[in-house]
Amino acid sequence: MKEYKVAVIGATGMVGQRFCLLLENHPWFKVTALAASPASAGKRYEDAVAGRWAMPSPIPEKFKDMTVLDAEKDIGAIAGAADFVFCAVNMKKEEIRALEEKYAKAEIPVISNNSAHRGTPDVPMIIPELNPEHAEIIAAQRKRLGTRRGFIALKSNCSLQSYVPALHPLMRYGVKCAAVCTYQAISGAGKTFDRMPEIVDNVIPYIGGEEEKSECEPLKIWGHIEGDKIVNASCPKITAQCLRVPVSDGHTAAVFVSFEKKPSKEEILAAWADFSGEPQKLGLPSAPRKFLHYFEENDRPQAKLDRMLENGMAVSLGRLREDSLFDYKFVCLSHNTLRGAAGGAVLMAELLAAKGWLD
Repeated sequence: MKEYKVAVIGATGMVGQRFCLLLENHPWFKVTALAASPASAGKRYEDAVAGRWAMPSPIPEKFKDMTVLDAEKDIGAIAGAADFVFCAVNMKKEEIRALEEKYAKAEIPVISNNSAHRGTPDVPMIIPELNPEHAEIIAAQRKRLGTRRGFIALKSNCSLQSYVPALHPLMRYGVKCAAVCTYQAISGAGKTFDRMPEIVDNVIPYIGGEEEKSECEPLKIWGHIEGDKIVNASCPKITAQCLRVPVSDGHTAAVFVSFEKKPSKEEILAAWADFSGEPQKLGLPSAPRKFLHYFEENDRPQAKLDRMLENGMAVSLGRLREDSLFDYKFVCLSHNTLRGAAGGAVLMAELLAAKGWLD
């Protein structure tokens, strides 16, 4: 695989910091530019994140002295320095939508961690093991944008990464409906415990917009391409409740599910055990060897014990049992800033690179 030059847009935020760690020694991607808001532009990266570096590992030496560019004003310079960009900015949704289209129209593919374009019909929202075929819509998007190389592709909401991969191999049995309650880590809000004192000894039963995303976004992932757009699936029906809990990293979900044709517990376990996707077949650098891991122990998965499974890129499952109201219930867990955010975006970029979309 050839080496690609990469820029991180929004490099000073929590997800941007995670991108820097993941890309420090990436075998395919070399970071050649970092960009952020005007408040950080012109500063050394180390100075720009001083007092707010939130990662468990120190700032990579190779990035400390890089000058942070202005994400909005320096698009031309970034276009000259990078083959594509990862985007994780903290702006209003309409501003993000406009910014990402500016990059795409400057012929820079955008791998986005933002939600602004999740409802755009010709922008693929890819979980690489589940719907890699949605990359084919890029051709229609390029036609709309008038670009040759530029496009936008994005990852789904971080909380979906725990339960949607668990439901996906079971779709063969006709998933009718699911009720999901997510228990989401504070890093999903870009926070650490010292910056979110209100979460200590507390659970907050509301995360703005999260329940709507949890109920609607899976239908785009399970949708199909029809002409120049992705048409959402009509089922399953999903209802969601989302809570912020005092956990640093790792989103847990309690899932209740019913089927058109109820499988046995053994069939569900076999479907999970046998499931793999395009990243595993291609041997992509960030792909977990085994995507779905089931724990037999009654007290697993746990965020503290299991979020870093396969470098934080696997999904952990447990407590599968029959339910008195639904057919089955189970618990699942994923690392929200790795599989759910920067890691999922890096894996998607690897998939797009392997398929030629970044050339």
